[in-house]
Amino acid sequence: MRKPRKRSFQELVMENKRQLLNDRDAIERIEAKLEQKHLGKAE
Repeated sequence: MRKPRKRSFQELVMENKRQLLNDRDAIERIEAKLEQKHLGKAE
């Protein structure tokens, strides 16, 4: 049996990005976190 080929970091990032772009809920959670972070720094 062949060993599975290790994926490069770049390939993992691209796969993760594709999954996130297809997941509306995840995008909304990330946006909410970023908004909270920016509001915290503004104070």
